[in-house]
Amino acid sequence: MAGITTKSTNTESGNLSYDPSQSYTGPLLTVAMLFFMWGFITCMNDILIPKMKDVFTLQHWQAMLIQTAFFGAYFIISLLYFIFSVTKGDPIQKIGYKSGIIVGLIVSAVGCLLFYPAAENISYGFFLLALFVLASGVTILQIAANPYVAILGPPEGSSSRMNLTQALNSLGTTIAPLLGGYLIFDQVQSQTTANADSVKLPYLGLAAALVLIALIIKVSRLPRVTEEGTMVADAGALKYRHLLLGIICIFMYVGGEVTIGSNLISYLELPQIAGLGESEAKYYLAFFWGGAMVGRFFGAVALASFENNRNKYLLISLIGIAAFIVVFGLYGLNMALIVLGLIVINLVVFFLGKFIPNRTLGLFASAVIVLLLFAILAEGHLAMWSVIAIGLFNSIMFPTIFDLAIKGLGIHTSQGSSLLVMAIVGGAIIPPLQGVIADVSGNLQLSFVLPLLCYLYIVFYGFWGYKVKQSQ
Repeated sequence: MAGITTKSTNTESGNLSYDPSQSYTGPLLTVAMLFFMWGFITCMNDILIPKMKDVFTLQHWQAMLIQTAFFGAYFIISLLYFIFSVTKGDPIQKIGYKSGIIVGLIVSAVGCLLFYPAAENISYGFFLLALFVLASGVTILQIAANPYVAILGPPEGSSSRMNLTQALNSLGTTIAPLLGGYLIFDQVQSQTTANADSVKLPYLGLAAALVLIALIIKVSRLPRVTEEGTMVADAGALKYRHLLLGIICIFMYVGGEVTIGSNLISYLELPQIAGLGESEAKYYLAFFWGGAMVGRFFGAVALASFENNRNKYLLISLIGIAAFIVVFGLYGLNMALIVLGLIVINLVVFFLGKFIPNRTLGLFASAVIVLLLFAILAEGHLAMWSVIAIGLFNSIMFPTIFDLAIKGLGIHTSQGSSLLVMAIVGGAIIPPLQGVIADVSGNLQLSFVLPLLCYLYIVFYGFWGYKVKQSQ
């Protein structure tokens, strides 16, 4: 197929020509809003599931179609993007990262607006369509924004920037259940459960916010990315061994993380572990996901380049102290001391990794394997806190794997990004497999051997598979 030539003056795609005299803080913060928003949107699904179950009197598997529609879009849209890039040329490579981000925001806003007619017609199928459109826009954002953040500044700080934006993503997932639950449930006490009107206002608000961010991105003076070489309509990204191994790594990571999080409440209900009820176990689930957020803030600082490392250590200390104070204020001294102990262990592993992204990834995955062994073989509080601590060590994995996998791809960066986003489908495949192991063996603890195997692969990628090599 004929190559498609693009001029550097007309595109933002390709490799960034880094200018040390230019400040990238403003543009990075502007793009970081996207990560908060899609974290918020994704976690809103957890609020929608019980609401739709009540409105339409759904069985459990029918309510889970909400996640199928949402995460199915990740796979389908990413696959279509890759096929289009192979046959016609990479779309984002043509229009630029900035335009790609705007397209993703507008498509997501359209999906949010579709919630209004879905609620008016009280149609579950319409809601699923709205979710698919919404997630399609988020997928485009993932494909465009992740690599753009990676190249928005000095190359040695890419992992730090990725962890910072993913920390804001986790902040969105933390706030969404509180704000979304308040708007959808607490403000509609007088309404009947058969009324879907309570979802209108939140999703109209999200649509307005997405359009506003699109306008901000449109008028923002984001750094242009210069083109090196020509863009060709081919499957060039598949020539890179470290990308192919990275695709598998994203699949394994997302699958392992989601299956642990999905089974955590059931695990804590086991009499030999904690014997907790759902109402109490859900608070420990918050520790699991909150740990991921705190760990990503650690990662953003630890993997950044500082002229004086004393400032790095000071910022890390302040983040740890802030986490301690928040937990102390909400749950008391005993819980805060446990969390502080886990944070100290996490930071020790950071120091062992010498703040080198791939080495830190391999050590964090090794730590998770040890924690999973305790979860499988131990009982009581040791097993319980071992599982909860996994969230803290999961923290840097997704952004670091993504960053390592797209290094050196050049004009194939956005195509490689689409393949990595496609691999998020691991979150839809690994959890049911663990469920099968638990059902067949009758032992939920034993079933955690499956995510353990996932993290073994991440260890391999962190120490060996990340190395940039172009296959023949």
